[in-house]
Formats: sequence, C-alpha cells, structure tokens
Amino acid sequence: MSTYCDLHTHSYYSDGTFTPAEIIAEAERLGLSAVALCDHNTVDGIPAFLEAGETSPVLAIPGVELSTAWQGKELHILGLFLPKDSFPALQAYTEDYLARKEAGIREMIRRLNEDGYSLDYAALQEATPKGRLNRAHVAAALAEKGYVPSIKAAFDTLLREDGEYYVSTDRPDALEGIAFLKSLSALPVLAHPFLDLSREELTQFLPLATKAGLVGMEVLHPSHVRETAEIARALAAEHRLLPSGGSDFHGARKPDIPLGKEHVPHSYFENLLNYSTYTV
Repeated sequence: MSTYCDLHTHSYYSDGTFTPAEIIAEAERLGLSAVALCDHNTVDGIPAFLEAGETSPVLAIPGVELSTAWQGKELHILGLFLPKDSFPALQAYTEDYLARKEAGIREMIRRLNEDGYSLDYAALQEATPKGRLNRAHVAAALAEKGYVPSIKAAFDTLLREDGEYYVSTDRPDALEGIAFLKSLSALPVLAHPFLDLSREELTQFLPLATKAGLVGMEVLHPSHVRETAEIARALAAEHRLLPSGGSDFHGARKPDIPLGKEHVPHSYFENLLNYSTYTV
C-alpha cells in the first residue's frame, strides 16, 4: 500500500475538469492509498466516485467543501466521510447558497459584457453540464478568449474581490456549517487555513471552531510554504485537531497542481478514519 493519500480534490461536478472516475483512475496510476472527492457545495459526483472506487485498490472517501464566512472572511470547510444517507440533507442545506451564487455569476458576466468582455452565460453553462458555474469558470473563459494570460491573472485582476466585476455572495456562517457537518456524522476539516486567515485570525477562530465540532485542519496544501505548514501543524496540535491535507486538485483548471502533489501521509487518512463513524 502507498504511504501517501490525497484528501482534497475536485471533479467536473464543481470546478475541476476530471470526472469522478478519472480521479480514481489517476489516484490508482499514482499509487495513492486513498483519495477524497470534495466538490464545492455539492455531492452530485459522489455516487459515480464511489462506484469507481468499488473496483479500485484506492479507497474512495466521499466529501464536500462548503463555502462559509466568518467575520467577513470566506472560509472553506471540508466534510469528509459523508454518510450516504446524509446527501439529501446536504443538498437542501446548500440549495439557497447555490441559487445566490448563480445570480452573482450572472451579474458578474453582465458587468463584464458591459465593458466589452464577450462572455455568454448560457454557453459557459453548456460547457459545464455537470457542475454549477463559479468564478473559476469565468476566469477560464477570460483566459481562453485572450483577455488575460492565465486563470490566475483573471483572479488577480478582473475578478479580484475588491474589483468592479466581482459580486459577493452571502455565505452560511462557518461555525454553523461545522456544526451542520458534524450533525451528519461527517468530519469537519478546515481547508487551506492560511489561504483565508492570518495567524492571528486563525488563533481566534480555532477555539470557536473546535467548540462547534471542528475535527481536523489541513496542514498540507499547495498554498502553504514550509513555514506556514509548520505553524499549521503546531496550531492543530495545540487545539487537538487531526492533521489533514491534499492537493486541492482541479485538473486542467490548475495544471501546475497534480493529484498527490502534497505527499499527504497515509497515517492522516487512518487517523481521520479511526475518528469517524463512517465505514469505508
């Protein structure tokens, strides 16, 4: 068995480019022990993901990545080891947010159109038949049309959060999101903490989050350099949170981030599994 796993990936049911089955196949090719599918605010891809995992040596972990907010900051909370009977409740929980998100993307495209950036919402949706559009899809379209040199450039310029085209969407409260995932018998894990919070903000948030039911925190993520990874490990230990990690794989959407990039130890998976009531 491989000594590495990947506990954070995305399929084309959100803003990745791989099918759920392709993620399993790539994990198997790389010799990973386990892989978690954590699409943004949806579990639509999980049935196909689990089906592909049935005939693979790779352990398939059903998950989700919730978009939430805390003190005006966007925070992403993973729910790992989602029980199958929790899917309807999860879908009902995210329905309102996804509707607001869709309206925001439509408005973003309208603003871009007004200034001469030729994007068509219907065409983008047609090109994303399995998933719901988000800012990454708009960024990719801007790059494909040559308005910006890359997806990252789109995020840094036209689609930056303080820019004229960005449309903010009210998100569920992070602490409520953690408690909700815990109520489903999923394992709430804080994703890429230093991508969203400063060290000071993180030290304020974690005591509240652990009280709400937070179980783990990503200490390995492409956004972490060695120093922040070490700080994350220390904070996780201090707050008795299980370490987790993953590539945040998006396929061709983020071509510089391959599956398994972070070399997450298999022991991370085992410790989370042992905590969970879910049976793989």
